[in-house]
Amino acid sequence: MDKNLETICIHGGWEPKKGEPQMLPIYQSTTFRYETSDQMARLFDLKDEGYFYTRLANPTNDAVAKKINALEGGVGCVLTSSGQAANFYAVFNICQAGDHFITSNTIYGGTFNLFGVTMNKLGTECTFVDPEWDDARIEKEFRPNTKCFFGETISNPGGNIFDIERFAKMAHKHGVPLIVDNTFATPINCRPFEWGCDIVTHSTTKYMDGHATQVGGCVVDSGNFDWEKYADKYPGLCTPDESYHGLTYTKAFGNKAYTTKLVSQLMRDLGSIPAPQNSFLLNLGLETLHLRMPRHCENALAVAEWLEKNPKVGWVNYAGLKSNKYYPLAQKYMPNGTCGVIAFGLKGTREDAIKFMDNLDFISIVTHVADARTCVLHPASHTHRQMSDEQLREAGVAPDLVRLSVGIENVNDIIADLQQAMDKM
Repeated sequence: MDKNLETICIHGGWEPKKGEPQMLPIYQSTTFRYETSDQMARLFDLKDEGYFYTRLANPTNDAVAKKINALEGGVGCVLTSSGQAANFYAVFNICQAGDHFITSNTIYGGTFNLFGVTMNKLGTECTFVDPEWDDARIEKEFRPNTKCFFGETISNPGGNIFDIERFAKMAHKHGVPLIVDNTFATPINCRPFEWGCDIVTHSTTKYMDGHATQVGGCVVDSGNFDWEKYADKYPGLCTPDESYHGLTYTKAFGNKAYTTKLVSQLMRDLGSIPAPQNSFLLNLGLETLHLRMPRHCENALAVAEWLEKNPKVGWVNYAGLKSNKYYPLAQKYMPNGTCGVIAFGLKGTREDAIKFMDNLDFISIVTHVADARTCVLHPASHTHRQMSDEQLREAGVAPDLVRLSVGIENVNDIIADLQQAMDKM
């Protein structure tokens, strides 16, 4: 039977049989035993499903991947060791040296550097576009060797809303898939596949975990993009893989070709897997995701409204505010709430922002975001400090931007801590 998201959060992925543990067990083993050589050979030939080495598959990891896949409504999900690994794998799975892809320029700073610097060293070129540009200007950036378009549902740290349907249509017009990082919204608040997105990524370190206990990521495939229609553009999926017995993924695995290739080729060679212990912890977080997200959004909206009225605050960007320019898009894609992350700027200097943060009591200064505890960061001084003010603005990050991740504490205590810190400025 079809289940609602709340039930999937609890029961998805692991369905214990008679005498099996109710809770998902930790299969803390690197390898798995078989009775005959042929049994293992069939696994290596991808003729049978099963487990032989945790770098490629592990029962704990797979159960959690199945849960996330069900939450997003995909055909396949692969867990990775971090959100950065997920974004790299999602793009690298269909790009190689000499290829090109397009991304929103408002994405997380680490991803900005991954795409613009590290992947460029591998021979894959990335063009950054401003999602605020009109269609004609963005479409000029598509090339014959463009392989995908990338964006974030809610940009980190700026809080801008990505128009998924608009960019899905644009990507498909040019014969490429749209990849969306859905970390901040989570599938509780937004399911990008319903708006034409083809591939979703997450940093599961954030809201999915919710308690800052593990680092992880995932890639989820909708199964909707027709790779065979553009076979010349995606030879890695549509022509024989000489590193895997001449197997052609689209012919052998249909709409699961993308995730099968990601595991059997990239994960085999690069090995960015999560530990089963980490997946177990992630699963505990997923069980309460549907309860935590509404509280994050409720608290964040109250804090954003308070900040908007505060005379010491120069500006606030939170799409849940009716005054916000992204409010219509937020209502379209996330009518039940966006996330708990607010971007705002204080009146004054960069030093004033730092002093404000240093004055906080229980709100923590951490290189983290999107968990149960309220935390704060000044990207220009921390996560994005390698970028100049000009580069920050190009990436949609104001030099004075303070990223406030509102937790699930009592909202009155959160506001009181912000007030006392501002009073000391």
